[in-house]
Amino acid sequence: MKAILLLAVLLLPLCPASTNAQVAVQAERLYPMTGDLRPIENGVVLCGKNGRIEKVGPPGEVPIPEGYRILKAKVATPGFIDAHATVGLSGILNIDRQDQEQLEKSSPIQPELRAIDAYNGRDPLVKWVRELGITTVHTGHAPGALMAGQTMILKTNVTAITNEEKDTLRPFAMVAGTLGSDGFGGGGKSPGSRAKSLAMLREQLFKVQGHLRKRKKLEEGETAEPDLRLDALAEVLEGKVPLLVTAQRHHDIAAALRLQKEFGFRLVLDGASEAYLLLEEIKKAGVPVLVHPTMARPYGERENMTFTLAAKLHAAGIPFAFQSGYEGYVPKTRVVHFEAALAVAYGLPHEIALAGCTSAAARLLGIADRVGSLQPGLEADLALFDGDPLETVTHCIGVIINGVVVSEEVK
Repeated sequence: MKAILLLAVLLLPLCPASTNAQVAVQAERLYPMTGDLRPIENGVVLCGKNGRIEKVGPPGEVPIPEGYRILKAKVATPGFIDAHATVGLSGILNIDRQDQEQLEKSSPIQPELRAIDAYNGRDPLVKWVRELGITTVHTGHAPGALMAGQTMILKTNVTAITNEEKDTLRPFAMVAGTLGSDGFGGGGKSPGSRAKSLAMLREQLFKVQGHLRKRKKLEEGETAEPDLRLDALAEVLEGKVPLLVTAQRHHDIAAALRLQKEFGFRLVLDGASEAYLLLEEIKKAGVPVLVHPTMARPYGERENMTFTLAAKLHAAGIPFAFQSGYEGYVPKTRVVHFEAALAVAYGLPHEIALAGCTSAAARLLGIADRVGSLQPGLEADLALFDGDPLETVTHCIGVIINGVVVSEEVK
């Protein structure tokens, strides 16, 4: 009996800390990212046992009850949102057939490919971005095919998806496609031109319209035979999910806008390197933009990209958010608030840049009722820093997801 008790005592330090401990964050500068986006000096956030925010405000208005674990930081923000990435599908090793699941090019149109079926939440890249303050990511199939597949939205603390609704914010967020030469088929495969790309898309969307008409004609109690491809695109034409179109050249952006007007779906422009040439048209169409990574390499389709794009979109009143994006080289991901930082260096106001990877990103992705700002009732996701998060010398010193401290003192 004594030996058993001794073993139990020795094992106690190995037991994980309670995940429902209440946490209070004290920050010399707290960015709730609400209203006019102004920070709170010496702000306090209380995180409840239910993983949601209880109170936010200055210390005089938000006293810290006894029993709360207190974390202190120079700056605290909502957990950052990467508005478009491939992390979890593209892995850290960059080895085909081992950790590269972001693009499957056997067919030009594959909207039925689901991101959740390829996601690896234990890939080191997921941990890397999480420890830098990224708590939510919109990830999935990459640009590079006419219709590459689906995307999803989830928290970066999810290691395995066993329940689609429980483990993700949105298991099916968008259908990802590409216009321009980056979406052409290789080795003589279709599409081989812009005109062919648009013809193939129109043909597919017309088929979906017919598919929807057949659905409506079904008698009560009857169900349609499943068609994975048409069913996925039916979600687009029914307005349930947007079509995410990667288009860099101005004429490809214009083609996406024409297609959206023709079929009436929700469109999100991705990359949009030459969007500054069509600001009026994009605004009139009410289409948001996921700004190309400012640190992307300016060649090929992106040869006319500009570091000032975010500032130009803001001045024009066009909704936008920042992304880490995708390029076909190691490590296939960036840090989204560094993208925002470079946009600030080229004319974007500081708080607007922070919104581009917090509250504005949440609104664009349709998840602002859960994350993106620090308000009572929202999920308690926070990033803590030892300085301005938009300065490259700043370190993320703590990350909280759903009220649980998932990393501390990351350098």
